[in-house]
Amino acid sequence: MARTYPRFVSFSDFFGSQSFLYNWLRAPAKPSQKMSKAHKTVTVAVAAEDLPLGVKLQSKMVKTAGYLEENLPSDFISDPESLAGRVVIAPIKNNEPVVEHRLAPKDVTIGGVSAIIKSGSRAIAVKGDKVIGISGFIRPGNRVDVLATVKHPGTKLDVTKTVLENALVLATGTIMQKDEKDSYPVDVYTLEVTPAEGEKLALAAAEGKLQFALRNLADTQNVITEGVTIPQLLSSFDGPETIPKTQSINQGGPKSAKKAKRVVRRRRLTMEVIKGGKVIVHKFKR
Repeated sequence: MARTYPRFVSFSDFFGSQSFLYNWLRAPAKPSQKMSKAHKTVTVAVAAEDLPLGVKLQSKMVKTAGYLEENLPSDFISDPESLAGRVVIAPIKNNEPVVEHRLAPKDVTIGGVSAIIKSGSRAIAVKGDKVIGISGFIRPGNRVDVLATVKHPGTKLDVTKTVLENALVLATGTIMQKDEKDSYPVDVYTLEVTPAEGEKLALAAAEGKLQFALRNLADTQNVITEGVTIPQLLSSFDGPETIPKTQSINQGGPKSAKKAKRVVRRRRLTMEVIKGGKVIVHKFKR
């Protein structure tokens, strides 16, 4: 059987392959056309600070930033100078792109609340305090329900009823109110309402006391309520009622007179469950 020997590599072959590897490693990598296209950036106008709704833009409020071409907003604006005098109709956070759908039309040159009211709606302001405003948690852009506590017609009973639902808060602020002795701050909340809702809100504010309920922005479902009075509110907490009941004792004896004996009858506990537009009453024994 023939013996095999390892193959020897010549010096020229060895150093030639080493030189090829050395030159290949030193050569700069050529970026592919696909990679260079993916890294192409476009100048986009972004907010230089938080921009609340209703503000009229100035040059110092806008700056530029580079955005990848494939991630550009659909209605972006490249030239920040073209935004001078435009009115913001939706809040824009710092470093967010200033896009066309968050701006009022170009012919709207006056900022403030009047620029952000949608067609067919009105802005109406009501006085409040920190309790109504939920300790400052109600901000422009939030949505609230309005509850009113007023006198029930024909009675002396107070009744609380939800008179307005899902109202948009346009602005919040504080004014100074003066009386005979001193001046004090009063919180003011401006809501966007329809003309019919504005009438309800104005009457409720004039005749009773208002309370706001903050809503989740994603919750747009209206809930029909019947309102509640003080007797209805306390009906589930009434104590035991004592009523007289007569019965015969020792009938036929010398003391056959009927003696009155008081017995105690306890009222049932009731609970109202409001689900959608239905009110379900549950009764429980004590």
